[in-house]
Amino acid sequence: MFEPHSPRLPRIAVGGVVFNDNKILLVKRGKPPSQGKWAIPGGKVRLGETLLQACERELLEETGIATRARAPIFVFDLIAETAQAIEHHYVIVDVYASYVSGNIKAGDDATSAGWFTREELTRTDLDDNTHRFLRTWWPRLEELQNGTGEEYFLVW
Repeated sequence: MFEPHSPRLPRIAVGGVVFNDNKILLVKRGKPPSQGKWAIPGGKVRLGETLLQACERELLEETGIATRARAPIFVFDLIAETAQAIEHHYVIVDVYASYVSGNIKAGDDATSAGWFTREELTRTDLDDNTHRFLRTWWPRLEELQNGTGEEYFLVW
């Protein structure tokens, strides 16, 4: 059914969820998937790298922000296929991370980066997975920021 150029295994990727001063850190994607849309910053986990290390590295590369990755909070699949092949399959683990320092400077495959309030998100072209995640998780992110939402962390 699938062409030989199809990936043989899913790839693991990480998203860095940084919530600071009631704003979420997002990047405008410069490459597929979701090119041109705003999303949680992140990318592929490298061989030998933990999820938390990958989260901190990707956030620094894509946004210029130094963070402390805390724990995974959300997992989803991103699968793109045609009738002939699976184009890609990522298992994406979103990790909650605390802001440490730095000023936003888009880098790597992000064309722009910024902090967004909940109200600003209603006027922002979000990718579908980011929209679904934020619609569900915004109140929990506020609790995590205020130190009252530790129960949302997986045992890590």
